[in-house]
Amino acid sequence: MTDRFETLAARIDERFGEQMLRVESRCGELTYELDKDHLVEVATALRGEIGFEMLIDVCGVDYLTYGSVEWRTQSATDTGFSRGVERGPVILDEADEFDAKRFAVVYHLLSLQGNVRMRLRVYTGTSNPPIVHSVVDIWNSANWFEREAFDLYGILFEGHPDLRRILTDYGFIGHPFRKDFPLIGNVEVSYDEEKGRVAYQPVSIEPRTLVPRVIRDDNRYSEDLKDKADG
Repeated sequence: MTDRFETLAARIDERFGEQMLRVESRCGELTYELDKDHLVEVATALRGEIGFEMLIDVCGVDYLTYGSVEWRTQSATDTGFSRGVERGPVILDEADEFDAKRFAVVYHLLSLQGNVRMRLRVYTGTSNPPIVHSVVDIWNSANWFEREAFDLYGILFEGHPDLRRILTDYGFIGHPFRKDFPLIGNVEVSYDEEKGRVAYQPVSIEPRTLVPRVIRDDNRYSEDLKDKADG
């Protein structure tokens, strides 16, 4: 961490106190977590007082199954081809509430006058659908970024002037970047000659799990045969 970052961190700690919690960084960057109820207040101060006049990016994150090893078998290793799949249960969209730290919104900020960057992370809480306040009134560049997070993760941004899908089609069902979204999707599109237009229908692909090849014991690779071949 450079002196410039440490100076900024000290200024942030003095200004915001316990409102912002510094997160340890492996790459020497400043990252803070804050409660979503403080987002607008903190973001306004970061722009007006600290000098972060530019919002570079806003992105959603789904931490479902974060930190768990997805590719595993009972009797093989976690590396190479010796892997199978065990998928545990996931939280579906119909759940009454989510884990408090399943969904998060991450803000990437740039200070042109100070030539420094920082990152904010806000968890959406347990509500379904997940929701945080929009920062469009603070940084206008958040407009399309928040629409993208809504489209791909289903995160609502309260106060957004035009919150609608931006990457998927109007007839798309679900939010494709959620970890419990089926890889084959929910609907497929084809041209219907009878209707004379493009029509949606339930996806016809059979769901299946792709399992990498697992190398098992084979007498062709036994040590006795190998020693014999070596003379």
